[in-house]
Amino acid sequence: MSLMKSWVAGANDPSGPFPLNNLPYGVFSPAGGGEARCGVAIGDMILDAAAAEAGGLISVDGGAVCADACWNPLMERGAGAWSAFRTRLQEMLAEGSSDRDAVERHLHPLEDATLHMPFRVAEFTDFYASRNHATNVGTIFRGAENALPPNWLHIPIGYNGRASSVVVSGTDVRRPWGQLKGPDDDAPRFEPCKRFDLELEMGAVVGTPSDGPIDVATADAHIFGYVLLNDWSARDIQAWEYQPLGPFQAKATATTISPWIVTRAALEPFRCDTPEREKPLLDYLREPGPMLYDIDLTVTLAPQGKDATVIARTNYNTMYYSAAQQLTHHTTAGSPMRTGDLLGSGTISGPEKDQRGALLELTWGGKEPITLDSGETRTFLEDGDTLTLLGQARGDGFTIGFGRCAGTLLPALDDPFKR
Repeated sequence: MSLMKSWVAGANDPSGPFPLNNLPYGVFSPAGGGEARCGVAIGDMILDAAAAEAGGLISVDGGAVCADACWNPLMERGAGAWSAFRTRLQEMLAEGSSDRDAVERHLHPLEDATLHMPFRVAEFTDFYASRNHATNVGTIFRGAENALPPNWLHIPIGYNGRASSVVVSGTDVRRPWGQLKGPDDDAPRFEPCKRFDLELEMGAVVGTPSDGPIDVATADAHIFGYVLLNDWSARDIQAWEYQPLGPFQAKATATTISPWIVTRAALEPFRCDTPEREKPLLDYLREPGPMLYDIDLTVTLAPQGKDATVIARTNYNTMYYSAAQQLTHHTTAGSPMRTGDLLGSGTISGPEKDQRGALLELTWGGKEPITLDSGETRTFLEDGDTLTLLGQARGDGFTIGFGRCAGTLLPALDDPFKR
């Protein structure tokens, strides 16, 4: 597929993130304030989808889908409505469209807009689906001979996280307090986290709900789109609490997502296969075709008042399990999936050191500090650090972008119980 031409400013820039091929969905407030409303990114602008729908330019069978300041109403309508809505957007915004005059009045400059959460998160599940990441972390904690748990090559491992602490890019994150206990300590102590970290992930957004088990091919069709996701992690809290039930407070501080949902349709040209299996998967997890995506990913770290340093570059195509496999496995025990369920891929790490998606791996548990362009070093995050995730899929003369997934770490409160 090549670039689809649009009449909107900036939409035909080969390196711009929001061409007509993309059309990601977000929620925004225009310059000068006003209520949040559904918007679609195109070039340097945002189309006020709520106003366009109210004015009769867009319609979906069954009633309005943009009246609320979230995309859940469209998501729950299913793949037929998603396709019809997207097709109509492309007709209105394409070069030579007869709707240009009517649509133009509903465009707002992207740079002046305030972006909000693009959907209501129903539940959040985080997985552990990168073999490189799992091997690195297992080696750090258990040694190379016991790096992967016995079940890892057979099932996508996950845990249920906190939907209430999922926040949109630009939201500050506060360093958490928790129970910490070193290996030589007699008892734990309650104090601020010392080893706060990022996790570079992709998030799959479930559109249509399900009441029971769904196979992999069907599961893929339930996914509305994807966001970038940083699942902030308190490594020292996790080290004390995680046995035997896994992460709890260590992952409850915040999960930051990018403000734009990039649809599965926009990513279709970038599908790729999961890797060869060391051990055959059970039939219900075997994919009928390519269900991963070729998406370049970058992480930058900027100390307070300093320029950003790229600390990792990798690609989503390195994952061992796809979002469709994760969703299928999630439903096998009968767990209903709801519109707005968010599935985190787990930390995405490539085979090389500079492709690792967490400081835990990049610094090998804090033993090998990294040096930033400012000359400062890091083992884990320091107060004032801003982490930014970027992602893009590159096509023939166009780029599919996700927007920035960024957050700044604030100091811990002096007293977390003081009101």
